[in-house]
Amino acid sequence: MVIDAKLSILEITDMTTRQMISIVTPCYNEEENIDELYKRVVAVMGEQPYDYEHICIDNCSTDGTVKKIKELAAGDKRLKLIANVRNFGHIRSPYHGILQSSGDACILIASDLQDPPEIISEFINKWEQGYKIVMAVKPASEEPVLMFFLRKQYYRFISRISEVPLVQNSTGSGLFDRTVIEILRTIRDPYPYFRGLLSEIGFPIAVVPFKQPKRKRGATKNNFYTLYDLAVLGITNHSKVPLRLMAMSGFILAFLSVLVAIFYLVAKLLFWDSFQLGVAPILIGIFFFGAVQAFFIGIVGEYVSSIHTHVRNMPLVIESERVNF
Repeated sequence: MVIDAKLSILEITDMTTRQMISIVTPCYNEEENIDELYKRVVAVMGEQPYDYEHICIDNCSTDGTVKKIKELAAGDKRLKLIANVRNFGHIRSPYHGILQSSGDACILIASDLQDPPEIISEFINKWEQGYKIVMAVKPASEEPVLMFFLRKQYYRFISRISEVPLVQNSTGSGLFDRTVIEILRTIRDPYPYFRGLLSEIGFPIAVVPFKQPKRKRGATKNNFYTLYDLAVLGITNHSKVPLRLMAMSGFILAFLSVLVAIFYLVAKLLFWDSFQLGVAPILIGIFFFGAVQAFFIGIVGEYVSSIHTHVRNMPLVIESERVNF
């Protein structure tokens, strides 16, 4: 009986000292994937020596996603739900979910299963090696060739102009130590470029490469606007290069304009009767400078929009309900 008592005390001590892993999966109209996502997360975490919580943050789905999560959560208190009052976008909602985690490490992974839940084990392995930030990267993908090529070129471009080195071909999924989460809480960015923010924090980043499969069920929520929004956000939040290129281009174009004006003046003075300016050069010049000005104004507008978003200091999301918290 004494031995049993000692064993019980050791077991209780072990239970109270076990570390917790938080898994955050953003959802929007993923009714067809929730069951498989839940089962695969349970299977992966069943092999790990950690307690865990699985937080699904729903961005006001219009299908039965919330209902299905509630049904699963009724039988498993580790599964938790945050439901937003409206769709707050693909940037703010996942970030809010990360900040609501309570584990010693937080794992963000998409609910569409294109980043397979089995990669969680590799994230944890890197974390156990001492890395505070682990990110999934896709050097290969089964998505359309053109889209994959454009993504790679974008990451290459933004890495070159960014003030800090960024992880190329990152999917956004990864593991973040509690230390990193606490730093993110102090930053309070209302519209973050999360991948760039992690690089700016400065901890060494481990990468887990994998080949991204095609989406099996449901439709992608990305479109031209969301991809453009993410691309511009990465540039405006982490680089001043476009603004400085505008300034340098202004000086160069002004200098070239002076040279052209001097050339035309000299040509007209030397060949007064035969030299004709013509309408074509004037029209070309007007349209060229008009296009350059519109492009530059657009770039400035994106930076002003970013400032406006930060000045408003709106909350990341507004929640309608929570389950199992």
